[in-house]
Amino acid sequence: MWLQCPQGAERGANLLGGRAVRYQLHGLTARELDADFDLTRLLNHGYLPRMYASARPARLLDAYVADYLKEEVAAEGLVRNLPAFSGFLDVAALGDTEMVNFSNIYRAGVRRHQSPARGCYEILEDALLGRWLPAFRRRPKRRVVAAPKFCFADVGVANRLARRGQLLPGSELYGKAFENWVFHELAAFADYQAFDGELTYWRLAGGTEVDFILGDMRLAVEAKASKHIVSNHLKGLRSLVKDHPGVGRRVVACFESRARRTDDGIDILPAATFIQMLCDGDLA
Repeated sequence: MWLQCPQGAERGANLLGGRAVRYQLHGLTARELDADFDLTRLLNHGYLPRMYASARPARLLDAYVADYLKEEVAAEGLVRNLPAFSGFLDVAALGDTEMVNFSNIYRAGVRRHQSPARGCYEILEDALLGRWLPAFRRRPKRRVVAAPKFCFADVGVANRLARRGQLLPGSELYGKAFENWVFHELAAFADYQAFDGELTYWRLAGGTEVDFILGDMRLAVEAKASKHIVSNHLKGLRSLVKDHPGVGRRVVACFESRARRTDDGIDILPAATFIQMLCDGDLA
């Protein structure tokens, strides 16, 4: 949701350049939930307040998907072919937090002439249902990937569209939803704190990557839904510092029981500690 707050609007001034400020409202964050924060519930129900509070969010999410994502988009004339757009939504949800490969979307049954994928992603972005996560490409020493990722704004919606069912800690899909949540918290932090920097990800052509980069290498974050972080989990963060020795904080958000730091300066943080430090401004 976007809010425009025109400076001088109470005096009837025209909305000229520099007189309108835009604020984006995200779904529920851990800090807003405070004592009511339950990560597993959040990853299953989503960030929308009504869904999070509901004992049976599936019906509400299905209604939201049917009434808003499909019918309202069609009513506004944003797409010509509703069934094709519905098929696109299902495929896009399966690729939540992953690099967008338009060829794969078309091979999955979304025909180019019925529902151009690029235009469909633009609709989702314009409707604030998701946002791009571009690749960090400044000052590369090695060949890096340029393709963007796309992340749904609400993990509950992505869950229903992808038919994930109940997400249990330790499962692969739980880890995927956890990555969406870390993105959600970083995006909300950047917007609410008016952070002067872009949220991106970094990936080498060979596949080594870091999930999130905040600003010009101010903060690098890996999201790992694991109770035990091993050397293989740190490969991306260790490779990153070789190309960008000036990188600021390197962090793994995970489910280890206590915070610790590796010999080469990587912070291993339980999810709750990660959020506390992020919100307090101790990370970026």
